Amino acid sequence: MTDPDTLIDARDAVASKAVSALELTRRMLTRTQALNPTLNAYNEVLAERALATAKRVDDGEITGPLAGVPIALKDNLCTSVGKTTCSSKMLADFRAPYDATVVKKLEAAGAVFIGKTNLDEFAMGSSTENSAFGPSRNPWDTSRVPGGSSGGSATALAAGLCVASLGSDTGGSIRQPAALCNLVGLKPTYGRVSRYGLVAFASSLDQIGPFTWTVPDAALLLNVISGHDPKDSTSVPLDVPDYLATVEEPVKGLRVGVVKEFADLAGLDPQVKAAFEAAVATYKSMGATVVDVTLPNSHYGIAAYYVIAPCEASSNLARYDGVHFGHRTAEQCKDIIELFSKSRAEGFGDEVKRRIMIGTYALASGYYDAYYVQAQKVRALIKADYDKAFESCDVILTPTSPTPAFKIGEKNADPLSMYLCDVFTVTCNIAGIPGISLPCGFTIGEKPLPIGLQLLAPAFAEEKLLRIARMYEAATDWHKARPILSETI
Repeated sequence: MTDPDTLIDARDAVASKAVSALELTRRMLTRTQALNPTLNAYNEVLAERALATAKRVDDGEITGPLAGVPIALKDNLCTSVGKTTCSSKMLADFRAPYDATVVKKLEAAGAVFIGKTNLDEFAMGSSTENSAFGPSRNPWDTSRVPGGSSGGSATALAAGLCVASLGSDTGGSIRQPAALCNLVGLKPTYGRVSRYGLVAFASSLDQIGPFTWTVPDAALLLNVISGHDPKDSTSVPLDVPDYLATVEEPVKGLRVGVVKEFADLAGLDPQVKAAFEAAVATYKSMGATVVDVTLPNSHYGIAAYYVIAPCEASSNLARYDGVHFGHRTAEQCKDIIELFSKSRAEGFGDEVKRRIMIGTYALASGYYDAYYVQAQKVRALIKADYDKAFESCDVILTPTSPTPAFKIGEKNADPLSMYLCDVFTVTCNIAGIPGISLPCGFTIGEKPLPIGLQLLAPAFAEEKLLRIARMYEAATDWHKARPILSETI
């Protein structure tokens, strides 16, 4: 039989004994052994642990809604097995003493962990080129990036090295790689999923979420990982709906919002714009009413994000000093200040250093009000814009990324052009609302590249968001396309 590639298909195949968990896991590991040297999706493959877990599933010792399903974990999620490196030299040998809450939830549901996936160092980037262990490659065209920062998780799923994966999203780090790799990527509402055990980048923006092939798969995974966690003070004590139970129910009287400010955005690829307009037309053909909405402060989103996120990164990464945590220089140092300086200079990559310096500068006493306080005021305005927009629509539609996957190395000399990759995604994190990216087309060319559609909804409206996303998915076939990888095996 062919490998079941969707989460629900794999779950059902194992449950019905059409395939054993052990056999499915072996196939994933064999494929990973063949493809990972080219794609660099995994930083570490947990083969022994995966096979042992799969055997326990087959023996009936482990049960649950994800029993025997091979899943990949972004390497900024703490696991008591293997390393948690954040793709940084600073944590190259770090072994976490505990499991993240989402890891425990997946384990309790019977999931099989294939490995820890590559990312932009400390989740700072939009291409996975900032990894200390080299870039991941896009399975649709290995000369191109898979997006970031969760590029390894997207690559692993798109290449068939797992049947679902987890990433983290601080400014688009799940949705943008999903768009570039033809996947479904969901960023839940801030507080819906526990961040306990997620290595912090920007604590008021970070959120964990799933990569899957389909919307029902995302609904199932969200069922498992959601819920209040007393170990996370930002986790919200709300009941979790059964997202999978309602995902096939279309939303009646659907109103979809299209943002006026995004209509002629500079840098928007014409093929992305055409695919987006076709997606809006598809919703219209299903009876949805298209509503023009305005987000007047959205053009400040990138600027506000790249003050708030670096400020929080500067604070969070201060702990990596070569004494308490992280890499310590082997050089002789005359005092503790020199030890800190050399350890951090050696341990952090260029992009992380850049953001630490920006954040430290913006938090300095003479600039705090001018930058950080001002950015937080803009944040409140952006949230208010979304609240007002959702009064007239159920969801807001935008492209996910302004361009398809770009060539590896193409934007490295221009950090600002890289930051602009997040123009459609950052305001979702700033406002703390949920967003999802869906496949909505391909570019025309020798190697067609995926294009993503983003849907945004009010806080804690994931149930409706998933139902509306499923309406589009069920009416189209884009999500059924798979990259051909025989040339790289």
